[in-house]
Amino acid sequence: MVASRAEDIEFGWYMPTRGDGPYIGVQSERVVDTAYQIRVAQAVENAGYTFGLIPTGGTCADAWIMGATLAAHTRIFRPLVAMRPGLIAPALAARMGATLDEVTGGRALINIVTGSSPDDMRAMGDPYADDKEARYERTLEYIRIVRELWVRSQEAEGRQFLAGGNLAAGGGDKPAPALDYKGKYFSLEGGKSYPPPVQRPHPPFYFGGSSAEAHRTAAAIADVYLMWAEPLDWIASQIAEVEQHREELKRSTGEDRRIRYGLRAQLVIRDTEEEAWEAARRIISRASPDTLETSERQFASSLSTGQQRQNQVRALAAANDYVIGPNFWAGLSAIRGGGAMAFVGTPDQVAERLLEYADIGVTSFILSGYPNLEEASLSGPVIPAFWRKYEERSRSRQPEPAQRQQI
Repeated sequence: MVASRAEDIEFGWYMPTRGDGPYIGVQSERVVDTAYQIRVAQAVENAGYTFGLIPTGGTCADAWIMGATLAAHTRIFRPLVAMRPGLIAPALAARMGATLDEVTGGRALINIVTGSSPDDMRAMGDPYADDKEARYERTLEYIRIVRELWVRSQEAEGRQFLAGGNLAAGGGDKPAPALDYKGKYFSLEGGKSYPPPVQRPHPPFYFGGSSAEAHRTAAAIADVYLMWAEPLDWIASQIAEVEQHREELKRSTGEDRRIRYGLRAQLVIRDTEEEAWEAARRIISRASPDTLETSERQFASSLSTGQQRQNQVRALAAANDYVIGPNFWAGLSAIRGGGAMAFVGTPDQVAERLLEYADIGVTSFILSGYPNLEEASLSGPVIPAFWRKYEERSRSRQPEPAQRQQI
């Protein structure tokens, strides 16, 4: 089993860019513009979350520009932005990522998005919109180029440059080595990236996907492998599969990578469990039968392995009012695609559920609620509750000091 270390555990929030409000399955009640996003980011930070996942796709604002903007209006908030292999050249993506890391003082996080819906990928001009195997192969090549460019750029750190960009003479300074590369999908001649990233060895790569190809890719490039919330044994199984690929990579190449694991879920936190369940069911209370039917049809036809797994969880819980287990609910997934499973209850109850996932190796929690502005603050107490329980459990597991021998 993968061990969770306290220093690795982090809490993030999902930033709304496609509308927000207290109900789903109906017209959004709020316009999500830049001013609203800034308010949410500041509320997230004040509630104790340290980073935010900024989504990408055909109906989302650009994650990079939004991420830089939100970081400029916060103190510690770390933007997790989407790097989409094939839509931006890898050398340019390396420069963008390093620049974001520099302007935010080392706060950049990179979310590798191999694909989305085929319609979105075709709309963005991706020639591999319908070829999942090629997209994952391309992603491996892409991220290895970005990572190598960042490593090489750090070799030039501390060098003196003249106005105009030329390297100053004297002192034996040499420019960072350029990268010449020719692969199946990309080629570079004299490739370079500047500035060097602030974080060492580079901003961490987050990566999600539930297919076998995704698991193999995660083992090779992910620093944090993200999963949509599922029952504990399902998540443990995914972690075990990625770890198996990681061990295979170590045996074949000698590369011993360490991977952290993350969970994407919804939250409904209230002072009492009854209030929490009432608030959770209210979120979907205005969805029409036609909306529910349309959502079910769309989810059933999805090519995403992750979405199919979400469908399976919902189907298994349908006869029990979508209750999967204690404080764990699939109701939102009848309308919302992606990471729709919700933890519902008091701060202590939900903290206990999150701790169960930490026990099997999850260290990164990306959470959200409806509406995101208010729910970020309402859910804040779950973080100190988690740490209190984590510390209590750690103390209880420490061995008792040895008794002194009586003479």
